[in-house]
Amino acid sequence: MSWLPDRQVPRLGLYFDFRNPEPWRRDPAAYYRWHLDLICEADRRGLGSVWVGEHHFVDDGHLPVPLTMLAAIAARTERVRLGTAVVVAPLQHPMAVAEQAAVVDVISGGRVELGLGAGYVAPEFEAFGAELAGRYQATDHALGEIGRIFAQGGCSPRPVQQPVPLWAGYLGPRGAARAGRLGVGLLTHNRDSFGVYRDALEESGHGAGAARMAGVVDFLVADDPEQAWERIVPHRTHQLNSYRQQAALGTGRSPRALTAEEVREGRGSGAVGALAILTSAEAAARIAGICDGLPVEHLYLWASVGGMPEDLVERQLELIVDEVQPALLAQSAG
Repeated sequence: MSWLPDRQVPRLGLYFDFRNPEPWRRDPAAYYRWHLDLICEADRRGLGSVWVGEHHFVDDGHLPVPLTMLAAIAARTERVRLGTAVVVAPLQHPMAVAEQAAVVDVISGGRVELGLGAGYVAPEFEAFGAELAGRYQATDHALGEIGRIFAQGGCSPRPVQQPVPLWAGYLGPRGAARAGRLGVGLLTHNRDSFGVYRDALEESGHGAGAARMAGVVDFLVADDPEQAWERIVPHRTHQLNSYRQQAALGTGRSPRALTAEEVREGRGSGAVGALAILTSAEAAARIAGICDGLPVEHLYLWASVGGMPEDLVERQLELIVDEVQPALLAQSAG
């Protein structure tokens, strides 16, 4: 495989959204404890990173406060990198985000990866008094301002890392150009975005060598993919329908709910793309293909899709750290 010179194998991670939907709802306190215990086990086993995101008013309990959660995770872990994918930047003042991230960086001993995004759910913006129309400009401003605050020691406490890695949760070529002009990492591994991103970095004086990419992948890992898929289908159906409903809020549209049969047959790609279930060997090969020739630092899988069975979540963690990561290291050394 041919990663760019001086690039290491990307850190593999898991993305946690803490969804707890009906009809599989667990006691919330116990469910959060289970997540924290699982993340501690991931840290002990040597997983590369843990990522969390932000959504509000979701009836299945999607995590609304990513940096608060990362503070709890930071206090119980030692090595795993802690990322936001993403903090919805227009909903908070940049100083508030900088201070929260700095606290997490101090608690963790310098392990934060701060990803910011523009958001898209109209009721969230209304609740926080933010303007949906100007969300990209607000996010650009936040990325620049937070970088300035950290560089100039403008918040207390000062973060351990100098600098804290900043990431733009932008998709498509226009987003790639924005990230390049700002000189921050790009939270996508879309190959079509790389050239635009690299050129924007170079033209803005940051240099093409500053390119950093990361993002979620479109697969899970299981011992028996076919058997696992049958168990995951109802949860995947819930996840896709939840995203479709959120995207339509405030637009006057009423999206049709996907059926489990549509999802089972692969027709219901929805807002978060298609989903494959792979063996460890297949996952390692897929990751190698994603990263080939790109400056990918982090790739993360869904820890759980729509509150799927906990035994599948726990087994996926084991497969990633015991089989997928070693296979990637072996390939890169070969």
